[in-house]
Amino acid sequence: MRTLDDLVAEGVQGRTVLVRSDLNVPLDDDRNITDDGRIRASVPTINALYEGGAQVVVTAHLGRPKNGPDEKLSLAPVAQRLGELLGAPVRLVELGTPLPSMAAGDVVMLDNIRFDARETSKDDAERGAFADELVALVGDDAAFVSDGFGVVHRKQASVYDVAQRLDAYAGGLVLSEVEVLRTLTGSPERPYAVVLGGSKVSDKLAVIEALLPKVDTLLVGGGMCFTFLAAQGHGVGSSLLESDQVDTCRTLLESGKIVLPTDVVVADAFSADANTRTVPVDGIDDGWMGLDIGPDSVREFAARIADAKTIFWNGPMGVFELAPFADGTRGVAQAIADGDAFSVVGGGDSAAAVRALGIAEDAFSHISTGGGASLEFLEGATLPGVAVLEEDA
Repeated sequence: MRTLDDLVAEGVQGRTVLVRSDLNVPLDDDRNITDDGRIRASVPTINALYEGGAQVVVTAHLGRPKNGPDEKLSLAPVAQRLGELLGAPVRLVELGTPLPSMAAGDVVMLDNIRFDARETSKDDAERGAFADELVALVGDDAAFVSDGFGVVHRKQASVYDVAQRLDAYAGGLVLSEVEVLRTLTGSPERPYAVVLGGSKVSDKLAVIEALLPKVDTLLVGGGMCFTFLAAQGHGVGSSLLESDQVDTCRTLLESGKIVLPTDVVVADAFSADANTRTVPVDGIDDGWMGLDIGPDSVREFAARIADAKTIFWNGPMGVFELAPFADGTRGVAQAIADGDAFSVVGGGDSAAAVRALGIAEDAFSHISTGGGASLEFLEGATLPGVAVLEEDA
């Protein structure tokens, strides 16, 4: 695929460049950004174009608008933060309106691209019509740079259809993400350990089935571990349980590669103020729910991590947002950070946990910006937003 470096080498002075970024960041009730990691990750590509004298038009989404424009999901705070990081103003443009007059080096951002329902339409013609409008906005001699790795697994107008209509290039972020994940799916240095957490087995089933033949160890924590524990015959109290996945988990355990917690932190309510205690996995009483892995499990997981040469981690070990249930995620994350393995954090809540828990980001080899996209890549699925770039090369 053609890359950002190729585009810059061709020269972008005065040329309009449409950039698809992933700026879907969390906001609090006052619309303050609580984690700007994705915005910071987008800066190098936008800055390269800005410094090259391009007229940069950024598209991105925020949340899942249902009925057109919604002030609560406007990208206004994102445009402001991007401008602060770039050291240059970023003007926000209402979707569906003409671009303002732009000079070389100007950066504008279209408001939430999902305010137009055609962006995510399953109908090729509807998406194509919207893509045609985006191309008309920037001109058919504009270039397109795909830099939103968190959306490349989606066949959406600003990700896929625009890339079919303009000279398309992979941004630095997308390129680095694909290269890292290809390392994991190629011939990773062994032992290769995968750490999976999060709520549901069903969300991770495809990636578990794809990875089990390729890894040496699969460490399972988070809410999903209780379905595996149930498959071993343990009672799990009021813990999250997917009863329809118990038989599947029992079959997966036959691989001998899955390592489960031996103790868990349980609570009598889903609350930071709940009563808590640490119990062995065969000691979860009725009415109590597991909300984190326990200290013995952290030590066991850390020992496995210390032996690994390649590590992929996706999903927290517990409800890290609540202080009483953060130690499992913190302990596992710190164990990965302290080692010398090639370590990849698979985006989403795992990346958020690294920042929320104050663990140095540069202690990991790579922190992905796309949890869903990275999982689908490891499953072996075709990512439409990557495939279209390869077609355009």
